[in-house]
Amino acid sequence: MSYDKVNRKSFPGTGIQARGGEHFPIREVNADGSVLPVFVSPMLAELPGVSHCFTTREGGVSEGIFRSLNLSFRRGDETERVEENYRRVASAFGAAPDRIVCTDQTHTANIRVATEADAGKGVTKPRDYTDVDGLVTNVPGLILGVFVADCVPVLLADPATGAVGAVHSGWRGTAAQIGAGAVRLMEEQYGTRAEDLICAVGPSICRDCYEVSEDVAVQFEDVFAERSGEAVFYKGKSPEGEPKYLVDLWQANRIVLEEAGVLPEHISVTDVCTACNCRLLFSHRASHGRRGNLGAFIMREHK
Repeated sequence: MSYDKVNRKSFPGTGIQARGGEHFPIREVNADGSVLPVFVSPMLAELPGVSHCFTTREGGVSEGIFRSLNLSFRRGDETERVEENYRRVASAFGAAPDRIVCTDQTHTANIRVATEADAGKGVTKPRDYTDVDGLVTNVPGLILGVFVADCVPVLLADPATGAVGAVHSGWRGTAAQIGAGAVRLMEEQYGTRAEDLICAVGPSICRDCYEVSEDVAVQFEDVFAERSGEAVFYKGKSPEGEPKYLVDLWQANRIVLEEAGVLPEHISVTDVCTACNCRLLFSHRASHGRRGNLGAFIMREHK
């Protein structure tokens, strides 16, 4: 996949707000005559033999609350439109939709080893698995896909072995350290060394927008208290004086990856919040559930 530079201002009305992390730029990719504006991790984009992207709402054919690159078949969008959206994503990778492998996300920490037999599952043929929130593979040409609308997408690539991975890390998956599970599985399956991995934490909800209930906050406090010397849990007060709990999923996923052995300098964390940028990105919270799905995709290229 080749990434062409594009000015943010060429997408009027998006008004991208950054939140103080590493800047993930928008790039244009050619999707068989169409243009997809996608976010990319600068680290992954420089890695030979790997293609990846984090999609936006732009570049598809869906309408209404699903405008326009919705990648969910399950939220009420027209099937034909979603299929065309997947065709465009696959085309950006120089492939057909039957090369995409999708998760079956239920907020678990379960990760599947994707093989050639899984090609197309979730797009052109049914999945024969359930409760899968992450995928890893070393098969060239398989496009791994995870789906978000505030939750955290994490992409992983091993330049030494060619293996790649993708996980969906909502608050449950983050608390269960699904990112570390992907690192371990890649070590077991492909001989990956954690210190070789390049990882990207993609566009998702920022800590200022991610208010949670006290019971969720307590779980994060239990799991992450004092770890790596960085806070992921914050307590304040609402304008009405009620307790307010905020969780930093970006920082939590960074900690999870570092404690799994990934080098800090090999982890890129977005500065783009889905809720702050809901004109450009699907956000469950900002839309009160009336939305489509974004996708995060990664592929090991053919030699």
